[in-house]
Amino acid sequence: MQEPDTLVVGATGFVGRWLTAELLARGRPVAATVRGGPTRDAELRAWLREHGVDDRALTVVPADTTRTGLGLSEDDRLNPVRDVEDRLASVRDVFNTAGTFRFGLSRQEARRANVDGALNVLRWAGARPHLRRLVHVSGYRVAETLTHPASEDRLAGLYRRYGAYEASKREGDAAVRAIAEKEGIPLTTVNPATVIGHSVTGEAGQYLGLADLVRQLWAGRLPALPGTRRTFVPVVTVDHLARFLAAVPEHDRGPYHAHWVLDDATPELPELVALLARHLGVRAPRLLLPVGLVRRLPRALTGADPETLTFLSEERYDTSSADAVGLRHPPVADALRRWADRLVADRFGQDARPAGSTRSPGSGPTSLTTACRPGRCRFGRLT
Repeated sequence: MQEPDTLVVGATGFVGRWLTAELLARGRPVAATVRGGPTRDAELRAWLREHGVDDRALTVVPADTTRTGLGLSEDDRLNPVRDVEDRLASVRDVFNTAGTFRFGLSRQEARRANVDGALNVLRWAGARPHLRRLVHVSGYRVAETLTHPASEDRLAGLYRRYGAYEASKREGDAAVRAIAEKEGIPLTTVNPATVIGHSVTGEAGQYLGLADLVRQLWAGRLPALPGTRRTFVPVVTVDHLARFLAAVPEHDRGPYHAHWVLDDATPELPELVALLARHLGVRAPRLLLPVGLVRRLPRALTGADPETLTFLSEERYDTSSADAVGLRHPPVADALRRWADRLVADRFGQDARPAGSTRSPGSGPTSLTTACRPGRCRFGRLT
């Protein structure tokens, strides 16, 4: 087997597995880190094969981003240290798609995954003898205004304002940028918008944030929408993001680049929700509530997680550097409809297939004919 020239950290995650598939399809020999040993290895390979990807050029290694050296320096009876290091000596490009995306995290939990973990990947990548570029996946709401290291007062305010998830992503982004500059590590940060399902199949993989809003819409529990008529929650399909990430090392030159990857044609949030409501055959909310008011109302009444409200903004983002890579987004309205179909089919994660399962889309309890309520669907089965 050809030695891997690429490492995907977090390869079993939503973005990581699609990126791994894209790189393998391009003929790149890929190493992928997993947590959980042989079981996760088998699940990843099964998922790749189900999606028509040849996994023979894939090397899977156990790793833990929360440990120094990604845990690769520790004894492992199945993967001796020297063997692991030897197999990864040829790595030129490192993609960090790992992290914890969950609301309600403690500050300690969020920092361990999204700050300490990001720095551990950075330092491991910086020690590669043939490193061409580290590509770090951050988020579109990250602003390059935080310095590292930041004072405790500054950080405490950040975590109070944004919640642990978004604050840790902002802190991690600042730390990675600062240390990469200090140590001369070539870095690209990719800041994707809300990642929705595959543009053709709608296949999803995470059910937080905007997906949860679609769940409330489908269930008839969205009588009002927080925000204004100009609230902008941009999206990007997971397959477009995977293509973009795979293209970055060939495109970017120099010590540092940052790209905001989102489809600027995404409708403003009220129209986006109306589009999905028409497609799903449900009623769209007509009432808009200021975000500040929603924050003050009891969560039991609004159903809104306070951490999600920080994503509701009228801000627009400069996508010129991402556009220069030369990739076109798939039609966003079609992608949103297919994603909504798949969310309903998977019962918003309750019936989502684990990687490697044999049930095909559209069969069994996740088919749209069983998931839809009578008279409420205007679309057919997934194929």
